[in-house]
Amino acid sequence: MDDQNKNLILATALSFLVILVWFVLFPPPEPSVTETPPAATETIGQTDANGAPIASVPQAADPGATTATTEVAPAADAPRLNVETPRLTGTISLAGGRIDDLLLNDYRETLDTNSPNVRLLEPVGDPLSYYALFGWAPGGGLTPADVPGTDTVWTVESGETLTPENPVSLRWDSPSGLIFRRELSIDDDYMFTVAQTVENPTEAAVRAAPYGIIARHGLPETSRFFILHEGVVSMANGSLTEMDYGDFEDFAVDPAMGAQAETIEDVTEGWIGFTDKYWMTTLIPNNGEPFKQVMLFQPQSQIYQTQTIYPTVEIGPGQTVEHSSRLFAGAKEWEAIRDYQNEGGVYRFIDSIDWGWFFFLTKPIFQVLHFLNAMIGNMGWSIIALTVIIKALLFPLAYKSYSSMAKMKELQPEMEKLKEKAGDDRMQLQKDMMELYKKEKVNPASGCLPILLQIPIFFSLYKVIFVTIELRHAPWLGWIRDLSAPDPSSILNLFGLLPWGVPDLGALQIISLGILPILLGISMWMQQKLNPAPTDPTQQMIFAWMPWIFMFMLGSFASGLVLYWITNNTITFIQQYLIMRSHGYKPDIFGNITSSFRRKKPDAE
Repeated sequence: MDDQNKNLILATALSFLVILVWFVLFPPPEPSVTETPPAATETIGQTDANGAPIASVPQAADPGATTATTEVAPAADAPRLNVETPRLTGTISLAGGRIDDLLLNDYRETLDTNSPNVRLLEPVGDPLSYYALFGWAPGGGLTPADVPGTDTVWTVESGETLTPENPVSLRWDSPSGLIFRRELSIDDDYMFTVAQTVENPTEAAVRAAPYGIIARHGLPETSRFFILHEGVVSMANGSLTEMDYGDFEDFAVDPAMGAQAETIEDVTEGWIGFTDKYWMTTLIPNNGEPFKQVMLFQPQSQIYQTQTIYPTVEIGPGQTVEHSSRLFAGAKEWEAIRDYQNEGGVYRFIDSIDWGWFFFLTKPIFQVLHFLNAMIGNMGWSIIALTVIIKALLFPLAYKSYSSMAKMKELQPEMEKLKEKAGDDRMQLQKDMMELYKKEKVNPASGCLPILLQIPIFFSLYKVIFVTIELRHAPWLGWIRDLSAPDPSSILNLFGLLPWGVPDLGALQIISLGILPILLGISMWMQQKLNPAPTDPTQQMIFAWMPWIFMFMLGSFASGLVLYWITNNTITFIQQYLIMRSHGYKPDIFGNITSSFRRKKPDAE
């Protein structure tokens, strides 16, 4: 076997190994199962009878701190305030002042124009309740009845509908004489600001601790992909934490919390919340303000929580104390999150997007893709343009590789002479060939370098296409209306020409090939034909089947990734052909194609 064919075999084997490992690590998702949480029938630690969370103040911080255990009013029975912004529509329950009903105006569940908008938050009482609440935990001199609880019905002091131009103000008067106010404001995108004040007109000093909580009732639907993180995402003093929902069950029981909890103390720069594939809710304290991050799980009621707990403050007679924080509730749009980081001062907020292990590649790849899309206005053509840029950056290596391959072809006669001279002495043959390579300045392994560099780029681009919301429902042309989804066309109905739909074949859906996967197989097959088929029958069989194996294996991948691979193969074919011709070797493509269809004659007896 000559070294040229060894390189081809090695490159092909590496590519096959990459795909094989990919399917082992990132198997197709299992059908999502929505678990409806059981009704909470008992008080669990710092929760009420319906399982609604109550903030806790660490006993070490304030020995007099306590928490309330009260019943949450059903969402339908409490008055509500409307929320109307360019990006969000919903309501806020005056029971507890919970932000618990939000729809995303710019995103629908499916491509159907009549599909409902994506619902981000859901009120208490729904199967998968999901909401944010803020308040004060009682400290020294206060009882649970002296602070507003999760079922406390606030009154509207000003404003009727929360809009970017019009904040709303809520008020609640404590039986002990304290006056609690909460002003809610929102910007044009997804950021709420919650300003809470406590006015003490009494003659006694009291203590209380502000808090923020995001709660999810029941296990939410997830994509169940290894490549994707869904669950808690937090930043604490420069350390990013990503925790899956299953990890909550491993928490130890915290006696102060009365539930399974994990705490990060003494945070001064950070945020914490829940992330889905495309959506996120995040509690964001002010920069430099000390707070404690809490992740809490109540197994009996299946409630997951993230909390921000702030130091206990003293409110003296005649004094008013204010505390403010922010809540992000919306889509994980790179541009919006970047602006909140750069202009809004949210520390390293861009890391809330799941960039993965190859973040040093995924971040710049996405930024270039986002820039190209802003110029071109179409993500499909932007992916093609990005591929051209990547190939241009790798061209020096490709040129060296294909030049080496052309020289290897030129050295074939010399190598045949060395084989005849060495006979059965393999050691002498290897020595003579190495001397020949050194003399002619040829590196037989250089042909594999572009393949090796393509592996992390391929993984990074897959991560970008799979995770970033900018690719969700992004069309290219014709039948490709969602580059984040597989090609919807199918050979089973001749790509829509036959008058029937495509059946759901379950695990056999892999045979329902679309147009893009077929083009991928053809592009790989054509790339092979730049070189004659190897003489060894085993090698011939591997090369003959490899493009079509890849075609089936990648058929269920996102259309954007398949489009990248087709473009990459096409550019590689052109580059290799032109570079090899420039070195005097003219690939007989047509002859290689016809020879692959020619039936071989049996050996003479």
